[in-house]
Amino acid sequence: MTTLPPDFILTIEGVDKSFDGFKAINDLTFYLDTGELRTIIGPNGAGKSTMLDLITGRTRPDRGKIEFGRDTDLTRLNEYQINRLGVGRKFQTPTVYVEHTVFENILLSLPGRRSVWETIFSRTTPAQRERIDEVLQTVGLAAETQRRAGALAHGQKQWLELGMLLAQDPKLLLVDEPAAGMTDEETVKTGELLVRLAGKHSIIVIEHDMTFVRQIARKVTVLHQGSVLCEGSVDEVQHDERVVEVYLGRKKREKN
Repeated sequence: MTTLPPDFILTIEGVDKSFDGFKAINDLTFYLDTGELRTIIGPNGAGKSTMLDLITGRTRPDRGKIEFGRDTDLTRLNEYQINRLGVGRKFQTPTVYVEHTVFENILLSLPGRRSVWETIFSRTTPAQRERIDEVLQTVGLAAETQRRAGALAHGQKQWLELGMLLAQDPKLLLVDEPAAGMTDEETVKTGELLVRLAGKHSIIVIEHDMTFVRQIARKVTVLHQGSVLCEGSVDEVQHDERVVEVYLGRKKREKN
């Protein structure tokens, strides 16, 4: 009987990356299943953001393999090529078109090469309008369609930017600290949104808020000094002595 290979959407094996002699990523190996929601935690300087930079082509590894799907070598592609493959990234600080409406922000994000002028002043097709309505329903902004994006609350701007990524129908979403700066209510809603998106999209979330991690996490990866320290459920990770020493214990001391 033939055994099929694992259905990984992302494969990272033996990756190194140094900056001016500092090894930000050290022999990193990481696998993400198709449709999986993975949470990544770790102390500052653990290599979390550099890992996302490597996946998106913002920087290139010194050695190792980064593969999208079964045979696409991301290390040979630049940022826009990787984005067109279906890899979307959301940074911690939301980036939206503040002078345009919520509707226009999603319209501008739909696939297709158009200038802002062409997009805003050309006729919106029924298919485009249907897609925009679907995205705004998904991210909970259907009631804010004609509101200027700059007037939204912080959490709503985060949801709008997620909507802008979803408008491109990405296969893989990379989300950096989505709960930062949110109210408790906004944080819960964001967690619920990410959980709903999992399955249709593969998602990597970087986060420090352990309450939020517990809400969304199915599997947690802990990075330390540029490599994987351990992986498992939230409970397994929180009770791992190595994680307590290098990360959770430090966070507790910083609070005190």
